Amino acid sequence: MLYRLKSAGFQAYIVGGGVRDLLLNIIPKDFDIVTDARPNQVKDLFTNCRLIGRRFRLAHVHFGRDIIEVATFRGADSDEGTQELHHSGMIKRDNTYGTLEEDIWRRDITINALYYNIADFSIIDAVGGMDDIKNKIIRVIGEPKLRYREDPVRMLRVVRLAAKLNFTIEKNSLAPIKKMAPILADISHARLFDEMYKLFHTGAALKTFHLLYQRHLFHVLFPQTAAMMEKNSQIKSFIECACRNTDARVLHNKKVTPAFLLAIFLWHVYKDKSLELSDEMPKAQASNIAASQVISTQIKSTAIPKILVMAIRDIWHLQFRLTQPASPKTFELLDHPRFRAAYDFLLLRAEIDSKYQEKAAWWTRLQAVDPVTQTQMLTDEVKKNHKSRMKKRPKKTL
Repeated sequence: MLYRLKSAGFQAYIVGGGVRDLLLNIIPKDFDIVTDARPNQVKDLFTNCRLIGRRFRLAHVHFGRDIIEVATFRGADSDEGTQELHHSGMIKRDNTYGTLEEDIWRRDITINALYYNIADFSIIDAVGGMDDIKNKIIRVIGEPKLRYREDPVRMLRVVRLAAKLNFTIEKNSLAPIKKMAPILADISHARLFDEMYKLFHTGAALKTFHLLYQRHLFHVLFPQTAAMMEKNSQIKSFIECACRNTDARVLHNKKVTPAFLLAIFLWHVYKDKSLELSDEMPKAQASNIAASQVISTQIKSTAIPKILVMAIRDIWHLQFRLTQPASPKTFELLDHPRFRAAYDFLLLRAEIDSKYQEKAAWWTRLQAVDPVTQTQMLTDEVKKNHKSRMKKRPKKTL
């Protein structure tokens, strides 16, 4: 792609995370290209290209499931530009094109402003990105307050990269974040959901959570949970346990789903709301209404796709069934599509609260044995529960 753009008379460079990761001996998840070609000119060169974006016009060149993103050099706003600002100073739309030199200063973080040049196989570094990689520092280009105001998501990006790469955030880049965290509320809920997924599914969820919480960014993403955490320290321990579990799964290339962590983050809010409503109505009804209310409130902060909403509700509902005394219908739970996620959820609860350890151990054994032994285990458990109920039943008197 670089050579085709160059042969057509355009400048073209690999930029950003691809260059950064290669310098750190990390396999890049993707590559981004920047060029002086306009989006329509890129489309003319590549038949497998689609133009996307309203806020920033980009070219996506498709190779099967892989996508190479091609952006035109960004420039300072001018009379010819189409930059549109929110009243807070956030850039809403920006198709102002410029030069390589201008594009460098439009990048957000120094280690993401490194350009690989195929003309002489060099790296162009005008902002000290190479030194910051060497010293393991995350540094915002320009005045941090202004850059965060232009795009509040940059605060999340700074935290994500610091956690993922185990870098230190430079003090001037770190200082404004706590005070400016509330302006994240101006970002679209869909975009915040996408950022939330990146934050917690790159193998550094625990460190990310700590940084987000310390700088009050978590309070914007999950306001209901943050409010409860101030009163209940067990919630933080539960989330930390889940984050460690997620990091381990990512490390071992196991599947992770945002529904699981979302269910974790909102669990105590849901549980408290269920208890509150159960004073006024049957438990099953209270549970359903509580789930709807908690998720509806969360959607005002970050969007949650409907398929994930269904998964979250299933995981919560199955907690009740997994912790109830065994019955002839218990086997049905093993075939439930959300059983594994709900079982993993129960294991995390058992780590934090010992009263669930026996039940979690029983479900663990049940899955490890053959079908005949499973049937015997279930029969024994049903008999035990029956005897227990009989003992508790008061004797009839004449």
